[in-house]
Amino acid sequence: MQSVGGDSGSDAHVISTVMRLSGDTTCIAAARRLAAEFLTRAGTEQHVAVSAHALGLTQLVVSELVTNARRHAPGPAVMELRIAGSTVEVTVQDSVPVRPTIHASDPQRIGRHGLEIVAAVVEDFYVQLEPAGKRVTAHIALTDSPAPRSQKP
Repeated sequence: MQSVGGDSGSDAHVISTVMRLSGDTTCIAAARRLAAEFLTRAGTEQHVAVSAHALGLTQLVVSELVTNARRHAPGPAVMELRIAGSTVEVTVQDSVPVRPTIHASDPQRIGRHGLEIVAAVVEDFYVQLEPAGKRVTAHIALTDSPAPRSQKP
């Protein structure tokens, strides 16, 4: 785990780690393990509040994004995990400069639900095209949102 100083001279810091993704599917499980270890260490070593729900969602998002990169982008791929503020940012960079498609919900369709799931569980999701590929980034809240309070008349 790396700790990198924040910008503009502030006391804020960013905690991050990077993993190069191998060309086969064994990297998917390794990426999930790294995500769990990263968030656990951020909690114990950096005193970052991380809920069990956030840990599970992060592993799910990592699994889906890494699977897509390995399945659809031959060539180099990298995953970066960053904690900044109250979110963990999961970014997967691959070698194909094509924007992925989030398909409309279809319970009859088998497969191709990964980005649909990711978009449903994250706070923010975006794709940045680059000359040598793309970056797919998702932001996940580190703590559970409090349940909305019921308003009594």
